[in-house]
Amino acid sequence: MAHSKSARKAVRQTIKRTARNKAVRTFCRDQVKACREAIASGDKARAAEAFKAATSSVATAVSKGVIHKNTGSRHISRLNRQLNKLSAK
Repeated sequence: MAHSKSARKAVRQTIKRTARNKAVRTFCRDQVKACREAIASGDKARAAEAFKAATSSVATAVSKGVIHKNTGSRHISRLNRQLNKLSAK
């Protein structure tokens, strides 16, 4: 356990930061999952709306430093590719 005053404060800050990051990461994952499900269902309009929401949430996670920039780009790129395959059909 932390003994000094500054170490105790650091522990409190870490707990807050972890909770905040977890919330952002969970929301991002949920949006991406919803987008994948919408694409799998074959509904182009619903998939496009879900893609827009997923892209926004991934960009938010990247801007907050929860996920790396390249990871966010990879997620968006893969979703976009799946959406384009759906549109081509």
